Amino acid sequence: MTSSHTNNDDILTSKSDLLHVKETISMLYLAVCQIEASIKDSNNSVDALTTSFTDLAKHSQEVDEHVQAMNDLSELNDIKRQVSETSTEMQGKINQAITAFQFYDRVSQRLDHVARNLEKVSDVIGNPDDINNPSIWANIQNEVKNSYSMESERIMFEHIMRGASVKEALEIYQHHFSQEEVGEDDGDEVELF
Repeated sequence: MTSSHTNNDDILTSKSDLLHVKETISMLYLAVCQIEASIKDSNNSVDALTTSFTDLAKHSQEVDEHVQAMNDLSELNDIKRQVSETSTEMQGKINQAITAFQFYDRVSQRLDHVARNLEKVSDVIGNPDDINNPSIWANIQNEVKNSYSMESERIMFEHIMRGASVKEALEIYQHHFSQEEVGEDDGDEVELF
């Protein structure tokens, strides 16, 4: 009778170990998704900043050239129009640069969330009393999900928790993220941090 009891304990321990492994793998996949999405967004933001500031420098030079080219007052209206057009283009580039900075800020926040979430997982893995406790894992997952400010991140989270691969989750994230960007791009207002 003792050996039957031992076998049942082994089976329960084995199932608990599997929970721990499954939950850890899911959280690590989620971290990988967040890091990869952050890197891609970061690269896009840096590219946008580089382009915007290059164009701003060019437009600034054009404004200076227009002003320097003004020889007499008869050219004033033409110069005024050219300076106004260049100024409008510069404002658009400045707005693009601010938007790129906002994306960079979002990337920084996302990476900070990844770091904090990995710390939580490490704490659970390091505590033998918590490692096989489903409610502890559920609590961590709930905290992670609630930390997301974007719907695309919550959707990615749900897919990872349901067993999607990193590639699948990133494709789903990118699709929903693109839709969120289109929804936000309905005006010229720029929101500072």
